[in-house]
Amino acid sequence: MNADRSVGAQPTASAHKRFAHTSPARRALLRFGLTGAAALGATAALGTAPASATPTSTPTSRRRPETPDEALRELAAGNLRWRTFRERHPDESPAVRQSLTSGQHPFAVVLGCIDSRVPPELVFDQGLGDLMTVRSAGEVLDEAVLGSVAYGVLELDIPLVLVLGHQSCGAVKAAVEADESGERLPAHIQYIADQIAPNIDRTKQGDARVDSTIDVNVRAVRARLAAEPDLAAKVASGRLAIVGARYDLTNQRVRRLT
Repeated sequence: MNADRSVGAQPTASAHKRFAHTSPARRALLRFGLTGAAALGATAALGTAPASATPTSTPTSRRRPETPDEALRELAAGNLRWRTFRERHPDESPAVRQSLTSGQHPFAVVLGCIDSRVPPELVFDQGLGDLMTVRSAGEVLDEAVLGSVAYGVLELDIPLVLVLGHQSCGAVKAAVEADESGERLPAHIQYIADQIAPNIDRTKQGDARVDSTIDVNVRAVRARLAAEPDLAAKVASGRLAIVGARYDLTNQRVRRLT
């Protein structure tokens, strides 16, 4: 992934209070992590993983990434395994499943599109309890999505939020086409298009406009998240990174957006 820095919006004080008073039972979903050994490239993919790496089989042999850089490296290593057909399918064993009954410790929030071709756990070769995934068409933000991301960061102390767009995004294409034609989309789909419309790259035409808008939209969503006061405070302290990225269907590679 290439480096990216941007801006955003904020969860309300009342919402933050609700997170702060969430019971331990409600916090006990999926949680466990791992670490990777990939180099983070500024202009290439998210990273690389050692070819000699071997799968692990017990929850005690896997360490949760604790820092933003460690989390990025683990995602990079997992994406390399995915796109080179060397998946480990980690954290699926009976022992891991049993360990997750007492709590969850995911190491990254992945805010991605609903597209069935881009499931984060597969794209990053992660397992149960590793990722907290939030998905909406075109990575569109609303209060529920913002609250879900904030919950992962503020309540579960997750060190990384990754906004993941992808090649051939149907939501972005629909928004661009509706903008050009002036026709309204059915029911609630128009809401999705309205949220994406400000990010349309009007300097491009045709397929190039759609493709460029995919990246612009990711940057805009990342910017809104980065401007959330609670999240911005954690970024400033070095305990959180909010990163934009793109998944290319043609080569299955995740690259960081600048």
